[in-house]
Amino acid sequence: MRKICAISFILLIFSTIAAAQLPSGGNVFFGYSYVHGEAFSNNRTVQASGGAASMQGWETSAEGKYLPWLGVVADLDWHYGGHNTTTCPPAGACRNFRLNAARDTLLFGPRASMTFGKYRPFGEVLFGVGYQSDKGGGISNSDLTFASAFGGGVDYTLLPAVALRAQAHSVHTSFFGGSQYDFRLSGGIVFRF
Repeated sequence: MRKICAISFILLIFSTIAAAQLPSGGNVFFGYSYVHGEAFSNNRTVQASGGAASMQGWETSAEGKYLPWLGVVADLDWHYGGHNTTTCPPAGACRNFRLNAARDTLLFGPRASMTFGKYRPFGEVLFGVGYQSDKGGGISNSDLTFASAFGGGVDYTLLPAVALRAQAHSVHTSFFGGSQYDFRLSGGIVFRF
């Protein structure tokens, strides 16, 4: 009988500790996203005007709340854009073409937030990886690098389980040996659980 009580007590303690590690709630976000910044490689055969592009796409994130004001976020975005440019081979005529780029990031980190009536402002710091590929005019290259972002936003509650979100981040990457600091703006819908 003592062994059964001891085993039951130990199981109760471990299950309580395990339950404390699970999120007590959270939210899922999906929406439109815009990035403007450096989007193309430093390829010597490409004579691009600045190498910048407006890239559009989507962003999604999921947050698990561990305290009423603190959660952990997983954030994924995909952006696509293009840039008209020129290539001049060493022994040939220059030609114009469109260079298309795709950029994706997968980031994780903490988010702090507070609720004030229907508004919930938040701030976060995220770390992860970024992937970019450039294609067009016979050029095709890609790169995978460390990525980080910091920023925040605000949720506006429509219903207890639904909100609208606007957020902005400064995203840092190091594609093709250069440093990029790009501004990302996103907006969409949040579902809370």
